[in-house]
Amino acid sequence: MSDAASIDRFLEMMAAERGASRNTLTAYRRDLEQAAERVKGPLGGADAAALRQLMADYRSLSASSAARKLSALRQFFAFLLDEGERADNPALDIARPATRRPLPRILTHDEIRRLFEQAVAEAEGEAPPAGAVRMLLLLELLYGSGLRATELVSLPRRAVLREREYLIVRGKGDKERLVPLSARARAAFDRWLPLLADGSPWLFPSGKAHISRVRLFQMLRDLAARAGVDPAAVSPHVLRHAFATHLLEGGADLRALQLMLGHADIATTEIYTHVDSRRLVELVNRRHPLAHMDDVDLTAPSA
Repeated sequence: MSDAASIDRFLEMMAAERGASRNTLTAYRRDLEQAAERVKGPLGGADAAALRQLMADYRSLSASSAARKLSALRQFFAFLLDEGERADNPALDIARPATRRPLPRILTHDEIRRLFEQAVAEAEGEAPPAGAVRMLLLLELLYGSGLRATELVSLPRRAVLREREYLIVRGKGDKERLVPLSARARAAFDRWLPLLADGSPWLFPSGKAHISRVRLFQMLRDLAARAGVDPAAVSPHVLRHAFATHLLEGGADLRALQLMLGHADIATTEIYTHVDSRRLVELVNRRHPLAHMDDVDLTAPSA
């Protein structure tokens, strides 16, 4: 089968079975077609040596671009292996280029506390402004559930039922996932839902649609300024980052965090593991089974 036909079938599988986005499919097509032009002979028949030479040709690219190209190759050859068109995946023998993702500034626990204190104070009273109640719920969902900005503003009204303890979120690749809701978030929902205009399909309506990501960004920075937090340090992504980092600091499981964040690859979730070594030592000493085995004499000879 020609490389063009194999690439087409691979991309069809990525779209149908993995829900890959249009941008991902376009990037993978470009990467694979470029690889097919560079290797000697059919790409589908390339060996590890040919792929090493191909990756060497990509040395002038950024590490992230080269890593994406290698990811496309790995998944393409895995597809050929699954289809019985190859007996191996030669791309697995290629070392992944070292990448370092820039991390956004992490908000401290005190800064988070000040944001919430301000939002709660503005939403208090018997008849608080609807915008203040909405802002409190938005903040609860950003920091309490780690939603992406686009996921949050586009939540449909039916995304949560009052008796449920989770949200149904449609994320990247049009994939749905369940996101736990805290008791605080459910209480904020109960306050916001009666204020929603009848007939709107959106949880956060604005005009004929829902509030925009830009508007959410502006609202967060305005809240930060009123709370005495540097507005330049606050954004929806920073709050999502704080959600993940603070959960890990508290001992959360990385796999569970991956599911909550909606990451397809756990390697993406691992960027949040930048907790300091002191906290890691404390975590092992507190959570590891050996921490509770003080009565076991490890120096005693076995029977």
